[in-house]
Amino acid sequence: MWQAPPAPVSREWLPVLDMPAPGPQNRWTVLLRALLLIPQFVVVWVLTVVAFLVTVFGWFGALVLGRLPDFVADYLTAFLPYDTRVTAYLMLTVDRYPPFRFEVPDYPVQVDLRPGELNRLAVLFRIILVIPASIVQGLVNAGWWMVSFALWLVVLVLGRMPQPLYEATAAIVRYRMRYAAYLVMISSAYPKRLFGDEPGSEPQGPASATRPLVLSGAGRGLLVLFLILGLASWATGSITASVNSDENDDNDVHTGPAERVVAPLVPGPADHVPRE
Repeated sequence: MWQAPPAPVSREWLPVLDMPAPGPQNRWTVLLRALLLIPQFVVVWVLTVVAFLVTVFGWFGALVLGRLPDFVADYLTAFLPYDTRVTAYLMLTVDRYPPFRFEVPDYPVQVDLRPGELNRLAVLFRIILVIPASIVQGLVNAGWWMVSFALWLVVLVLGRMPQPLYEATAAIVRYRMRYAAYLVMISSAYPKRLFGDEPGSEPQGPASATRPLVLSGAGRGLLVLFLILGLASWATGSITASVNSDENDDNDVHTGPAERVVAPLVPGPADHVPRE
């Protein structure tokens, strides 16, 4: 009997995040988490500035070569795991402080990135193509941070992160990593699977608590809640910005021509320009 040929196997590699299951956390490190990370914030900021410049160069290189230049790929595949480790620690999923090194094979948070061939057309329109993923990751991150104080209290009191909260937070960290990998062209795979993987999706069996990342009903519910809160935050910010814009338009009636010309050149909001 004739059989249809097997479907072609996709060569597109979706970046992988490996993290351990939630465990006990030192309440002192939870209490002082943001303060402890101040040196890391400085380092990440510097690395991000370099990553931006390298990515711009890599964009032109990818248009010509159909892939990232080697030195660009090397830097970004080192930077992105570093940033992810700091994010995972900040969002209370792990208790071990991230080291100030690129290569840390013994750290509990690992990222598997495999730069490869890129579609030149997708590279050309990358900023436009990434907009939907940018909105999703922006909303879910904003929602998490809206209730971050309550989440921090939960972990502080319990001395560990509850499983549903861990699942939802790990999903956010993973989606953010995949979004960044696509944005900087380390990956050609569009960011996906915010709500986790199907059970048994790893043919060789589970490799970590997040590979595959299977979310419970409670974990999915928390993700939906974060998305709703993020949307509410965005709507509130839009309304506030609209009201402030209307007030500024009214104030412009009393603003002289010279002030209206100088205002855009002054750092900060235009209403900080001294008025006579």
